[in-house]
Amino acid sequence: MGAIAVALVGAVLLAVPGSPAYKKPTLGLDLQGGLEVVLRAVPDTGQQLTPQGMQTAQQIMTKRVDSLGVTSPNVAVQGGNEIVIQLAGVHDPAKAAQIIGTTGKLYMFDFETSLAAPTVNGGQPAPSPSLYSLLSSLQQEAKKGTPSAYYLFKAVSKKVTTKVKGKKVTKTTTYHAVLQGPAPNLHQLLLPYKNGKQPANTQILAVPAHRLAVSCTFSSGSCLGAGSNGTSQSGKYWYLFKYYPGRPNGPPQLTGNDLVESGISAQPDPNTGQPVVLLQFTSHGAHEFQRITKAEYDRGRQNAGLKGQLGNHDQTVINSLAGHNAIVLDGVLKSTPYIDYTNSQLQDGIVGGATIQTPTLKEAQNLAFVLKSGSLPYTFVPIERTDVSATLGKSSLHQAIWAAVAGLAIVALFLLLLYRFLGLVAVIGLAIYGLLYYAAILLFNVTLTLPGFAGLILTIGVAADANVVVFERIKEEVRAGRSVRAAISAGYGKGFHTILDANVVTVITAMVIFLIAVADVKGFALMLLIGTVISLLTAVAATRALLGLLSGFRWFDNPRFMGAHGQQTAKWLQIDFMRRRYVWFALSGVVILAGMVSLGVRGLNLGIDFKGGTQITFKTRQAYSTGSLQSFFAQQGQRGAVVQGAGKAVGGKFTDWQVRTEALKSADQSNLLQALKSNRSAYQTGVKNVSGTFGHQIAIDAIYGIVVSLLLITIYIAVRFDFKFAMPVILAMLHDIAVTVGVYALVGKEVSVATVAAVLTVLGYSIYDTIIIFDRIRENVPLMRRSPFATIANVSLWETIRRSLATTFITLLPIICLEILGGATLKDFAFALIVGVTSGAYSSIFFAAPLLTIWKEREPEYARRKRASEEGGSEPDGGLPARRRPWRPKGGPALDPGTLALQESEAALAAEATPRLVDAVTPEPATAQARREKRRQRRRSRPHGRAR
Repeated sequence: MGAIAVALVGAVLLAVPGSPAYKKPTLGLDLQGGLEVVLRAVPDTGQQLTPQGMQTAQQIMTKRVDSLGVTSPNVAVQGGNEIVIQLAGVHDPAKAAQIIGTTGKLYMFDFETSLAAPTVNGGQPAPSPSLYSLLSSLQQEAKKGTPSAYYLFKAVSKKVTTKVKGKKVTKTTTYHAVLQGPAPNLHQLLLPYKNGKQPANTQILAVPAHRLAVSCTFSSGSCLGAGSNGTSQSGKYWYLFKYYPGRPNGPPQLTGNDLVESGISAQPDPNTGQPVVLLQFTSHGAHEFQRITKAEYDRGRQNAGLKGQLGNHDQTVINSLAGHNAIVLDGVLKSTPYIDYTNSQLQDGIVGGATIQTPTLKEAQNLAFVLKSGSLPYTFVPIERTDVSATLGKSSLHQAIWAAVAGLAIVALFLLLLYRFLGLVAVIGLAIYGLLYYAAILLFNVTLTLPGFAGLILTIGVAADANVVVFERIKEEVRAGRSVRAAISAGYGKGFHTILDANVVTVITAMVIFLIAVADVKGFALMLLIGTVISLLTAVAATRALLGLLSGFRWFDNPRFMGAHGQQTAKWLQIDFMRRRYVWFALSGVVILAGMVSLGVRGLNLGIDFKGGTQITFKTRQAYSTGSLQSFFAQQGQRGAVVQGAGKAVGGKFTDWQVRTEALKSADQSNLLQALKSNRSAYQTGVKNVSGTFGHQIAIDAIYGIVVSLLLITIYIAVRFDFKFAMPVILAMLHDIAVTVGVYALVGKEVSVATVAAVLTVLGYSIYDTIIIFDRIRENVPLMRRSPFATIANVSLWETIRRSLATTFITLLPIICLEILGGATLKDFAFALIVGVTSGAYSSIFFAAPLLTIWKEREPEYARRKRASEEGGSEPDGGLPARRRPWRPKGGPALDPGTLALQESEAALAAEATPRLVDAVTPEPATAQARREKRRQRRRSRPHGRAR
């Protein structure tokens, strides 16, 4: 079975489309660059641009382009009225416009009654085939009051070749193309042009007050009455709607504010199979929708009665006579559903939601996504599109790859030295894990970014740790006298629950952060989620299959072959952790206090991602690499500057640049520009203020994710363990956050998006490590029925400390390589991980376990055991003799209580019924059964060379 399982893993990797054999991974903006789109806000008539409105627009656009957390966009406000969006791997302007160009303003009209002349005739729709001709006929009316919008047109000549009696005939036709619009005023209309002046050979036409021009395409099937006013050569027709927003009963009668976000979905219509978007209304929206649909029902019956068609149930006839809804999104007529006046159940109107028909399910899903994200507060017009380079550059990417390779190689070597042949199995398991992980990244189209690598680094440690947990269990079983085959089975049986609990808690954290957070934080959570699930599969399936295959060989049945001889825990590691608990608390308190004082005095050094800064654009006469410009700005004191090449690269070098630095004063800007001109021959320089690309609201979303995950973890641990086990886990996580933040405040390191991902990595690691230790404590509680809880905690730590130290070292190895081999950005990232992982390992042993001991010792049973231990001559914490004299068994060498406790716990593994640690200073009278058990233990230990 083991060989079959391993073979299946390889077959899946090669056979599944999207596996490493068929695709390449998608790199994020920081690793490969992408497309930058600059959008300018155009407020409606009477509307004012506000910082709050621009921040709202920034958040909505971030949600839209953050497709499942894998696009890793940069979204920033610049200049007060523009939003800059950088999309990774998108070099198609049309695609970018499709993703982010939709304003999302939804209106619903009672179609026939809301139409305005001249696009209505006898109560029936009569759209115009040309917007230019429509507005030209309304210019006298547009002079009355304030126009609602302006359009800029330009006459365009086009040659059309047709065949007449077999001969080609070429004719020149002229039409008026829309260059700009709609714009609320002339200033906004002409803003994209030089000096705000109207271009030559163009014409401006206004839309009359309280009117809205709406287009539709003939192919959509929604252009009712198309052709009655002439045929459109482009296939696009135009309606003019009455437009009184905010007035009771409209029109429009309903807007996007009347929708319930959670009730919007895309799916095939169960009756027709046509893709539709389902809309759910608020209470006000539902009441208004019922009112207008009742009016449309009555109007349809009236029209049918006048035509003598009340009894005709032909759908074509009903559609031509019925009253319709008009669903308009961003000035485009999306759907015109009718009310069937022959259905008596609709005589009181429709109670419920509405639907929007779309040509394809993909278009329905995109429309639903736009509506769920909310409408933008302003209309945004694209004014600039530019290709930009990666923010880290190829050199940083190569450094990261080399650091990862070096780190994994050292991890493999460490596993081989520590676990010998078991280490080889672990390395093979990690290789299988890596291939499966890579295949999953391709299958789910995950975009790899620097914060995503944080999740990858954490899951490497988790994957290695799953094997370490099982291997330590196997070695315990071998020391207890089991055969290697039996030890493997028992080790996986006992280790599975430990691994499962630790992985479930990590998955909870990843899933909550993924569902709540956005952008790079969501990408981190997705990488962590995928890696954790795959690590669990490889630990319980792949490596077990390999060990099951190897255990059938006689040469494999040798404890020395896997390092299972000798004592489990070195004597110097048998520290009385619980007796020194207040020393550990004091150390944590000093570090946290120093950090909090520094945080209050100096604050955090927030990077551009959070507080924004200054964007400098310039050209250089000579082409440079991004690394060269990064070094130059570092020399000018802007070490954290984000340097990007713009436009086309030649040999990986650029002449067009845009650089984001910390907020610079006027004098500093002048000095920096002067340095650019003198050292890099820069020209055509420009300076703008930009907001943070990460945004405070997005940071708040990440905090919400942490809080919700803490609540869910508390519930899970309370169910699986005990509520008192949950609180130390939570407090240990908060301890690690405080330590990491405090260290950052002390050393003044810059806080960026990568830092946030590193802090989240710390949380995942801290949870995982603490759960492993608590699981062993839970296992020892029923085995040590008379021991004080401090003794149980001490023994559990002694039994797991080798694993804790090994896992911490394994996790730190690739991070240290990143710190040594990485560039400036990668070094800052690695620094945060080193601080956090070290703090997480410390808190699991020296903070969480002592806290649990303090709370459990307040329970009556453990309080009684503690008193009994004290009265019997033992110290309250740890069960060590008060006189600190070694206990000497009859006829044997002196043994210190730590060694005695560990030997007793090992003996309990074989006996499966005896306590793991003696509970008194003087041994109890031995029965015949106990003597036989001791002799059996000695016989089992002799072939393994274990001293007694």
